[in-house]
Amino acid sequence: MKKRIGLLYGGKSAEHEVSLITATAVTKAIDFDKYEVIPIYITIDGEWCRGPQLTKPAESIEELQFTKKESKPNYILEFILDENQEQAKFDVIFPLLHGTYGEDGTVQGLLELLNLPYVGNGVLSSSAGMDKVVMKQLFSIAGLNQVPFVYFIRYEWDHNKEALLSKCERELTYPMFVKPANLGSSVGISKASNREELEKSINIAFKYDRKVVVEQGIEAREIEMAVLGHNEPKVSVAGEIKPTTEFYDYESKYKDGSTKLIIPAEITKEVEEKMKDMAIRAFKVLDCSGLVRADFFVCGDEVFINEVNTMPGFTPVSMYPLLWQNSGLNYSELIDQLIELALERHKEKQQLQFNRE
Repeated sequence: MKKRIGLLYGGKSAEHEVSLITATAVTKAIDFDKYEVIPIYITIDGEWCRGPQLTKPAESIEELQFTKKESKPNYILEFILDENQEQAKFDVIFPLLHGTYGEDGTVQGLLELLNLPYVGNGVLSSSAGMDKVVMKQLFSIAGLNQVPFVYFIRYEWDHNKEALLSKCERELTYPMFVKPANLGSSVGISKASNREELEKSINIAFKYDRKVVVEQGIEAREIEMAVLGHNEPKVSVAGEIKPTTEFYDYESKYKDGSTKLIIPAEITKEVEEKMKDMAIRAFKVLDCSGLVRADFFVCGDEVFINEVNTMPGFTPVSMYPLLWQNSGLNYSELIDQLIELALERHKEKQQLQFNRE
């Protein structure tokens, strides 16, 4: 009997387009002989729209950008909860939402309240993994090697700009990388080589978030590993990113296709073992489940963890599925495993005993 999968994508994030690319790619990889696939699209304005069951891969992004005006704004929730409606019950929800309002624990919290199994990380790991500051602080507690960083919120920037610029220059050296704390896919990230560029980069980052991270730039190789699992996570081979641009920005990730991915990466056994150990430790300290991509900077034999991504892309050029493909797990098999992991975690939760007085 086929499992009914709710494919959840789009969203209010600046990464809306990335989510559409990912959803299109997943429809081309999922096994329609095993699953009934129901698309649930969240528009950029936050409207939830359910489409007709997919019976074949989406040919384009536009095909998944449908809208369905309903008299009741909470129609989707009623649809999910009403067992009398045809196709009302989902076996698993597959969130393909990147960035805020999707990758940050918000949708995961909704699905927890609805007691629905869902693919990927839970509320805590999603929110902690989304906030680069919280993530870095947890990594520090776990003893994971990182580059130095400074962070602050918009209010502090508006009231103490010169002091914060001086702090960055006192604790870090140029070049620096400036990032919104709660965004992914390299959106809003800039490189600064002097104070003028630093101030400009910080202002750009604040367009996307109220909290900004300024990181020490280093000359390093960018190498990534994919993690898959729940209680016993496993790690893929390593892959190196070689962008033709100055750094791995949004355009090089999703637009121009110029970035070179080398899989497996040419690294020593010692470096590979360090990365595997750090990837698993990062996965566990954030209490992750399902999937995580761990990103590293490698300088000779020294390894720094940069960040983890709790909802890495599934586009045709995305590193996460390519790493598993080169580890012997193809795209369709990867989706199967993620769905099974979602069901495993949900079953585990249902076995918990709640004391009521």
